[in-house]
Amino acid sequence: MADPIIRLRGVTKTYGEGPTAFQALKRVDLDIEQGDFVAVMGPSGSGKSTTMNILGCLDVPTRGQFLFKGVHVEALDRDQRALLRRRYLGFVFQGFNLLSRTSALENVELPLLYRGEDKKTRHKLGMAALEKVGLDRWWDHTPAELSGGQQQRVAIARAIVTSPDVLLADEPTGNLDSERSVEIMKLLTQLNQESGITVLMVTHEPDMAAFARTIVHFKDGLVERIESGARAGVGA
Repeated sequence: MADPIIRLRGVTKTYGEGPTAFQALKRVDLDIEQGDFVAVMGPSGSGKSTTMNILGCLDVPTRGQFLFKGVHVEALDRDQRALLRRRYLGFVFQGFNLLSRTSALENVELPLLYRGEDKKTRHKLGMAALEKVGLDRWWDHTPAELSGGQQQRVAIARAIVTSPDVLLADEPTGNLDSERSVEIMKLLTQLNQESGITVLMVTHEPDMAAFARTIVHFKDGLVERIESGARAGVGA
């Protein structure tokens, strides 16, 4: 059996020093398999956001090991972590984070622009990503001309345009109504199953978490339990 794409061993994260120090994570062990769809849940202060920041290479553990494809991320410097983010990770946020005065295609092309790809390559890959999320006909529309669900689809296209190994989604349905939320979850399920992208999603909504194959519950800086999603595979 192949090694997990992500492995945490004894990961501790402490903020501050001395008597005011706060342990956000307490020796967390967690394996995430290549191609899994994982929902991360827990109350505020449980450690789920800290864990996602570490997994997204936006923060580093105070102690412990974080292996990504066998590489010890905790030993990398800031520039090396940034390179890992650009090459292997895609990010989707609750607030879409689209540039308001640019088209859907231009928004999707941004990660490719940062990587130095030429205009022809950016256009080809950007249109392919929009087609995957069902928005290729809306390529020239600005965010103001799109619904909330369509804006989130553009944000997902932007996250997958570089063909990342892992997609990290932070409350991706938090700003959407129930119908649009289900559409986005079905899209993430489809991308996970058809493209093999490993999906890591933070959510407060049990109905949305149920689409995942694996649900990791955090409490008080620890993994409290791990279970299977009740609706895993819906929308395939």
